[in-house]
Amino acid sequence: MSVLESLTEKFKEFRLTSWAIKSKSFIYLLILAVSGWGIMLFTTLPKEQYPDIVIPTVYISTIYVGNSPRDMENLVTQPIEKQLKGITGAKVTKVTSTSVNDYSAITVEFDTDVKVDVAVQKVKDAIDKAKQDLPTDLTQEPTAMEVSFSEMPIMYVNLSGDYDAVRLKKFADDMKDKLEELSQINRVDIVGAPEREFQVNVDGDRMQAAGLTFNDISTAIRNENLDISGGQLDVGNMQRTLQLKGQFKTALDIEQVLLRNTKGAAVYLKDIANIRDTIKDRESYARLDGKNVITLNIVKRSGENLVETSDNVKRVTEEMKSKEFPKDLDVRTTGDSSNLTRTSFNELVNSIVIGFLLVLVILMFFMGVTNAFFVALSVPLSMFVAFIFLPLGNMVVGTDITLNFMVLFALLFGLGIIVDDAIVVIENTHRIFSEAKGKMSSSRAAMMAAGEVWYPVLAGTLTTLAPFFPLLFWPGLIGKFMIYLPLMLIFTLTASLIVAFLMNPVFAVDFMNHAEHDKKESKSAIFKKPFLWIGLIVGVLLDIFGAPFVGNLLIFLMIIMVVNRYFFTGWIHSFQNRVLPWIMGHYESLLKWAVNGWKPVWLLLGAVGLFIFSIIFFGIRGVPVVFFPDGDPNQIYVYTKFPTGTRVEYTDSITRELEKRVYKVLGMDPAKNIKNPIVESVITNIAVGAADPMSGDRSTRTELGRIQVSFVEF
Repeated sequence: MSVLESLTEKFKEFRLTSWAIKSKSFIYLLILAVSGWGIMLFTTLPKEQYPDIVIPTVYISTIYVGNSPRDMENLVTQPIEKQLKGITGAKVTKVTSTSVNDYSAITVEFDTDVKVDVAVQKVKDAIDKAKQDLPTDLTQEPTAMEVSFSEMPIMYVNLSGDYDAVRLKKFADDMKDKLEELSQINRVDIVGAPEREFQVNVDGDRMQAAGLTFNDISTAIRNENLDISGGQLDVGNMQRTLQLKGQFKTALDIEQVLLRNTKGAAVYLKDIANIRDTIKDRESYARLDGKNVITLNIVKRSGENLVETSDNVKRVTEEMKSKEFPKDLDVRTTGDSSNLTRTSFNELVNSIVIGFLLVLVILMFFMGVTNAFFVALSVPLSMFVAFIFLPLGNMVVGTDITLNFMVLFALLFGLGIIVDDAIVVIENTHRIFSEAKGKMSSSRAAMMAAGEVWYPVLAGTLTTLAPFFPLLFWPGLIGKFMIYLPLMLIFTLTASLIVAFLMNPVFAVDFMNHAEHDKKESKSAIFKKPFLWIGLIVGVLLDIFGAPFVGNLLIFLMIIMVVNRYFFTGWIHSFQNRVLPWIMGHYESLLKWAVNGWKPVWLLLGAVGLFIFSIIFFGIRGVPVVFFPDGDPNQIYVYTKFPTGTRVEYTDSITRELEKRVYKVLGMDPAKNIKNPIVESVITNIAVGAADPMSGDRSTRTELGRIQVSFVEF
């Protein structure tokens, strides 16, 4: 049935599109609501470099002081392993254990289909069953904790200056307390800080002469070192709580402790002992670029916004540096993993915007400016609608979806596919509207166009989605990582179908005109349009007030409008009236040649032969298959491990020599202030924070050392 014949006769229509056209006001409000909601979600979703993958791995640690590795193996490790082997209802794939002096570590790996909370509970139940076979005087009961990517520090705050170790430790403690007040922070580990210690060196002869014992001294110090509540005090209409402050602050406080012997005679502690305010033997070391520092390892909570967390840490650090800390205290932030996230995030967002603009320009040559704009609008609208489906995605993934590399890559990957549905609907609407030559309203043309192409477009979209559905059930750890790609593509393509049949027809009804009805204006008339100058002014203001992305995009669109008036309009007219007919004519000739006689059979056989040849050629070349291409790392870790029981001083001395070799390879010399421009920092940790973060081991191990080289972002 031709277009003119359908002017009066009943035509096939798609009811949802017809309803949308008849309810244009509601659709416009819906577009505003969806756009606002989508922008809000895009700006507030947690931003990560990679998806927060939770590996079902549980780490068990037990401390039993005074036992050899063999005793730890027999008394602690083996009884727990025996019960772990009997776990049912959750598949255990691997159990590894390490027994050293005073310490037992067991790592339990579960199948990737097991939920972490279930895995932890199964391990805790096994530990409870094993307690009947464990020693009753354990220094620390067995503890089970999950191993997660989020346990890795996201950044380091380093403190150094011309101050004694105790004063620096006080600064580090103050900063730790402030940082842990942030809701996004899980914990802050201090590395390289000495512990303050009061030594009570008793003179044995004086103690014996005074009729006292070590137990008397210990009891007296413990009882005096207390803050005691003094009850309530009525002050007018208020009640105040009284508290007696008794905790020791200085060595003088301890010297004044009063002791009484068996005869009731009073003796001051200073009379029988020498009190020293000193520090404990160091348990850890930290260095930044060869200089001793106190390092705070910042660990964020799982699922929190990495970029926002980093910004808050830097804000708190700067506030304390300017308001609370001395001016000569050096506070330096290093190893900020959010830098890579920011760079990747901005690059992908820029790629999406550039892709959108390129799609717009290409469509302008084939469909004209107005129709191309309608189609290009489907890109942001489809993405906004896709974000509304995220709660459903959270149910599929099993955790909250973050705005990570995989999600943004899926949006970029689907950028060219999103516009397919809109191209078909808008082009068919334009064809019907143009062929009617003004005898059919744009509303009727849009309804007829949607009805004609509804089934083919639906079938095309479903066939595009079909290959991605099996990827949702990809097993294993890789499946948990890759599930975001098919999920976001499915959401985006489904959203493009909604936009093509509910929103694009409404735009076409209100803004599609016949070309012959367009008023011919001079090229310079564009500069008399108020919206051009308003757009430029708003764009400049957005740049000034800290929104350069939106501001630059708005300015660029205004420039495109001017370029379109002066250049694109003529180019598009020449392309549509000269180049495009030439391409279509040659394509028609080629198609007639291809379907003539036996040529279709030979072309089919040639395609099959080419397919077989490509497989054989690929096999002969032996192209290596890798999951991800090799790339330059952002950090390099050097781990050192010495025999169990090695003193921390010895571990530090050998690690210093290893540092010198690392600096030599990097072409750096901190003593001569020779730096490498591509190296941001070199951080060394001894004992604390020196273990592999993915091992789950958070204990202090004097035999471990780690050197971390962080490179600047390019």
